[in-house]
Amino acid sequence: MKFTKKNINLTAIIKKFMDLNTRQLGNYLLLPVSVVFYLLSLVRKFLYRIGLLSTYHFDVAVVVVGNITVGGSGKTPIVMALVKHFKQQGKKVGVVSRGYGGTHTQGSLLVDQNTLASLSGDEPLLIATQSDVLVMVNKNRAQAVRDLITQYQPDIIISDDGLQHYAMGRAVEIVVVDGKRRFGNGFFLPAGALRESVARLKSVDFVINNGAQQAGEYPSKLTPKSFINLSTGVVQPLDFFEKTVCHAVAGIGHPQRFFDTLSELGVLVEPHAFSDHYAFTEKELSFVQDYPIIMSAKDCVKCRQFATQQMWYLYSEADLSDDFLTKLDAKL
Repeated sequence: MKFTKKNINLTAIIKKFMDLNTRQLGNYLLLPVSVVFYLLSLVRKFLYRIGLLSTYHFDVAVVVVGNITVGGSGKTPIVMALVKHFKQQGKKVGVVSRGYGGTHTQGSLLVDQNTLASLSGDEPLLIATQSDVLVMVNKNRAQAVRDLITQYQPDIIISDDGLQHYAMGRAVEIVVVDGKRRFGNGFFLPAGALRESVARLKSVDFVINNGAQQAGEYPSKLTPKSFINLSTGVVQPLDFFEKTVCHAVAGIGHPQRFFDTLSELGVLVEPHAFSDHYAFTEKELSFVQDYPIIMSAKDCVKCRQFATQQMWYLYSEADLSDDFLTKLDAKL
């Protein structure tokens, strides 16, 4: 039998034996590797604690927004909400990012609206274009912070991810937890989703729960605001695609959440799930059925070069509680 894309789904087969949110055969087989990963992470943290590895401290406050798991927990919208909060206070804000998925490797890259997502990565470009803020990409986040301070003198710097980047000193640590998936199957990488032990939450300043309520955690919700045409910039209300069949495209950590959101808005969803940070091509978004195409904001920045009037993205904002923001300001 000849295997083709029509009769075999490799991703589905992998998920059948390996899912970071459940405990299946593949997860158990990788547990010995997870033990090694966990031990190495403990050794690394110990070396920073005793000073054999250096942590760089800065005159400007650095706020880290990270997580203890891999996959999409909703950090980037919260980073953008914090940028908005600090800018409303009249502060000059900078953001640093590793630039995951981008090809930039040497030194620091200042991201602006003309930067290609393939160079910077999708999340830095999204933050730079939608928040109108200084975004510096460098695999060495500590160097990105230094370059931001030296070249642009920001009042405060936010690190998109980087909780485990201990070379970068920080004033505040914020961990974002997916309200539904929490910590996956409880195993460490690669058998599970954990980068660090759940006990790490006890040492951070704030834990934000994205999408649910949990004692000791500050609630946050990603709230849809409008549909925006990727080609023309035209803005339409949330009921614009109600009862309309649309292609829903998502190359994010948890595509089903995006599809569910569109369904809740009354969209008749034809789902197309891609891997996180997927680099789309024009051909891949040329569907046989001529339905409108709706994608996430993170995905749309990778499609600007071949955008058509058929393409839209759902603009959303993360809501942060007043209690959290008040305590964050007091901490700083």
